[in-house]
Amino acid sequence: MNPLLAFLDTAGIPLSRRIKVLSLLVLTSMSLAQAQTPAANVDATPAATISPLGPLLKPIRLVVPYAPGGPIDVTARALAERVKDSLGAVIIENKPGAGGNLGVDIVAKAPADGYTIGISAVATHAINPWLFAKIPFNATTDFAAITQMVRVPNVLVMNAETAQRLKINTLTDLIAYGKANPGKLNIGSGGNGSAGHLAAEMFKRDAGIYAVHIPYNGGNPAQLALLSGQVDFNFDNLATAAANIKAGKLKALAVTTAQRSSALPDIPAMSETLKGFEVDTWWGLVAPAGTPPAMIARLHQAFSAALTAPETKLRFGLMMAEPVTSSPEQFAAFMKRELLKYESVVKASGARVD
Repeated sequence: MNPLLAFLDTAGIPLSRRIKVLSLLVLTSMSLAQAQTPAANVDATPAATISPLGPLLKPIRLVVPYAPGGPIDVTARALAERVKDSLGAVIIENKPGAGGNLGVDIVAKAPADGYTIGISAVATHAINPWLFAKIPFNATTDFAAITQMVRVPNVLVMNAETAQRLKINTLTDLIAYGKANPGKLNIGSGGNGSAGHLAAEMFKRDAGIYAVHIPYNGGNPAQLALLSGQVDFNFDNLATAAANIKAGKLKALAVTTAQRSSALPDIPAMSETLKGFEVDTWWGLVAPAGTPPAMIARLHQAFSAALTAPETKLRFGLMMAEPVTSSPEQFAAFMKRELLKYESVVKASGARVD
């Protein structure tokens, strides 16, 4: 016999009344349980009610607008692994296409609940808006900044034999030779509108020299052309150029970041010769515009902690990449400055993707 019925029996209460009492108690407990359970058609994890402690209640989708295996993809996966304890599962989705525009547009049009975030990069949020005749998103208004993630220095490198033959040992030497011999220097790049091409245009503008631009179909062909002496110098990713610099095949004249790189501290920064010159390859995290501030803060806290972990710095350092954290407000302001910086450069270069 049910213990409650047994108790009512010892109290001398008739069986019919005992059953009614028990039924009433069961119905009451069911109503309370239903009141505490979300309806099936209601999102049980709105951002405003998520506990600040422990993983989120459903996975985060992190859209990488480039193919798997590249440095952006590698860093995104490394950080996704490090935040799983604080945020839960972060699922990487690679959506390459249209110079990164395809994946970024997916983020812009996703629900603004914090469960879809994406990578922003110098190409997608500073260069492409000026390079492409039509772009499906607004780089400024369609996104909420979370944090910058990584900065990778570029480096101005010469073919080592060419540098020796022309007696060019410093950036000052290169500028002086360019001014004395307009049009005799050739500069390679991975293509019209590429980061290397635009860095070259900024250098020629700020240094007041003229060099012939020779675009190649990608960074690897451009590097091979430099190594073989087909072009005199170019702006390359430090991670890509480092091995040939150390082997003596390329001569590094300057890195393009505002300060020297900790990876190769003996190479001066271009700003030491050309004041204010700064070109970074960078990427960070964004969410759709309108994402609740509570979710932005939660994401920022988790990813910033992952970026500042000693293991992250060591792992990224092997790729010549520098982890960078910034507040959402700082990163938003940084992206706006980068967008304005590249407007005049892209227009002056004449590069377009129609």
